[in-house]
Parts: sequence; C-alpha cells; structure tokens
Amino acid sequence: MARPHLSKPLTKRKVVAENRKARFEYFIEDTFEAGIALQGTEVKSLRFGEGNITESYAEVKDGEVWLINANIPEYAFGNRENHQPRRPRKLLLHGREINKLHGAVNRQGMTLVPLSIYFNDRGRAKVELALAKGKKLHDKRETAKERDWQRDKARLLRDRG
Repeated sequence: MARPHLSKPLTKRKVVAENRKARFEYFIEDTFEAGIALQGTEVKSLRFGEGNITESYAEVKDGEVWLINANIPEYAFGNRENHQPRRPRKLLLHGREINKLHGAVNRQGMTLVPLSIYFNDRGRAKVELALAKGKKLHDKRETAKERDWQRDKARLLRDRG
C-alpha cells in the first residue's frame, strides 16, 4: 500500500542575517542550502545575532564555493584570538551542486547571492544561497509597481468586505 504524500515537517530556523535587497536586485532562479565553515569565535558572534551579508556574494574557485565580503563582527567577549570580520568563508556543498553552480555562473552569466544566514533545527549555521540573474532598471520598476498594486488590492478588498 502506498503511503500518502506527507508534507515536510516544520523546521525552526533562527535567522541571523538576511539580504533583503537581493530579491529586489535579482531574479532568483534556484536556491541551495549550504553549510558554512566557521572558525573560533565566529559561531558565538552569530549566535548573538550579529552578522551582515548585504554586500556579500559567493564565487566558485578551484572546485570550492567561497562566501566573499560577509561581515561577522568580532566576538565582544573574545580574546586576542578573535577572527577576522570579513575573511572569505568556505561554503559546504555536494560536488554535484558545486558543478551545477559553476556551470551556471560560467555559461549563463548568473550570480551567486547569499539570501540569509541562519541556524537550522540541529543548531548548525547554514547559508541560503541563490542562483540569480541581475535585474535591469525597468525590471526593478516593474517589481515595485507590482508590489504596490498587490498592497492596494489587499487594502481595497479589506475595506469592501
């Protein structure tokens, strides 16, 4: 007897840093969940909710994916062995996923954009990585226009009924 299709179990995520501008600046084609290799006090700093990925991006180099320009500030209660805030951090993905990302970036001119850094239900730091294509100015205007229309439509429906 076939089992009925079960939905995914609810997972709790503690979002530490979010790149809210990414969905406005890029068309998101595909998303990946990647682990992140952290050193020393970086985990403690993230657990305090500190971190910024608004100007960061990812790149594929020598068969590995690296998170560039992500800012995880020094841990306030650390000692002189604190980490460097903007060092490149290795992202942990399967080989198949790395090959797919490498091909899309090289052949199709896409960009790897981190959308958020979060802790999953097991307490591991993860990065939500998006394969994205940049928007032109008229696309951004269209997105803003659509968002405004959806807001006005919801307001009208709420007021009328």
